[in-house]
Amino acid sequence: MSDAPTQPPSPLTHFDAQGQAHMVDVSAKASTHRVAIAEGCITMLPATLALIRSGSAKKGDVLGIARIAGIQGAKKTSDLIPLCHPIALTRVAVEFEVDEASSSVQCRATAECTGQTGVEMEALSAASVALLTIYDMCKAVDRGMTISGVRLMEKHGGKSGRFVAG
Repeated sequence: MSDAPTQPPSPLTHFDAQGQAHMVDVSAKASTHRVAIAEGCITMLPATLALIRSGSAKKGDVLGIARIAGIQGAKKTSDLIPLCHPIALTRVAVEFEVDEASSSVQCRATAECTGQTGVEMEALSAASVALLTIYDMCKAVDRGMTISGVRLMEKHGGKSGRFVAG
């Protein structure tokens, strides 16, 4: 037994009483239906947005490929975020809304599962990867694109209940 004083439990669940990083034990948690919705935005030059809308970008259907990339990003979340649990996702949806006035594309990603831990990180990963894919596909014509506002909008299910961003 160590003589080192123990610290009070951290409010951050990924740290134990000694301050060491660990994967949260969810074995005692009930399996429930869980949903998380995340969003983000990429702003670009009007000419870049026109390329995306016309489908004439050099690399092809930008939003179609970004949708698939976002879904793949959700599925790979536990490979990217060290302490995330691998989750058996039951649904991932990635939707885009083009806004001509602000020369931007809004991304909304939804992740769902029935399990013992939430899917917030999967929804956030899906939105982030989808937006990064848009950047990657259009960077040859617009390196000044800006990704912003990636955040959790809603989550439902689990012990902590419902969250809706204000």
